[in-house]
Amino acid sequence: MHTKVDGSRRYSRARIAGLIALSLTLSTICAAATALRGDRSGEEVVAEVCGACHTTGVNGAPRIGDQAAWARRASQGLTVLTGHAITGIRNMPAHGGSPTVSDVEITRAITYMVNASGGHWIEPLPAGTKAARRTGEQIYKMQCSKCHETGVNGAPRPGDHAAWIPRLHNGADAAVASAVHGHGAMPARGGLADLSDEEIRDTMFYMFNYGASSK
Repeated sequence: MHTKVDGSRRYSRARIAGLIALSLTLSTICAAATALRGDRSGEEVVAEVCGACHTTGVNGAPRIGDQAAWARRASQGLTVLTGHAITGIRNMPAHGGSPTVSDVEITRAITYMVNASGGHWIEPLPAGTKAARRTGEQIYKMQCSKCHETGVNGAPRPGDHAAWIPRLHNGADAAVASAVHGHGAMPARGGLADLSDEEIRDTMFYMFNYGASSK
């Protein structure tokens, strides 16, 4: 014989199960929405969020296009700038005041603003995408030649062993670490935030051995 209490318990269990199913569905929808938001380009994020301050420089925000202001910030590297934007710094609130902006979108927005202000960074790829390793020659021609080709600010020229040997006397690892953090007039990672340690090493050896094959 079923009692009214048994019926209430069945109703309660069914209601709880329904609420759990609804919660899981909403979580799936939210996760999908977050993934879609994470696919926005740096330009889109700047247009929707960052441009409110960075277009005009309100509240001390570095104005997009101000090369001097962005060069100082770019020298800190993408990781540091992203950390500042995520947690907030000075007048800028966390995540630029928009909690829906994902961390990867922040990196893309920063990269876009740096490049719109004289930089030459490469926009980060979507999570899980492995970038192809670039050769030392490719990186040299794309970025490093801007200073090393003519020796601007004391940069050692390719193939100049007299200039390179003192820089490598502590070993390749020490030289790579110096390039990662920046040294003298050279910004961190040569001004390319996505440059890997291995690519830096390859580029150094390319410049050291430059012209050797033709001798």
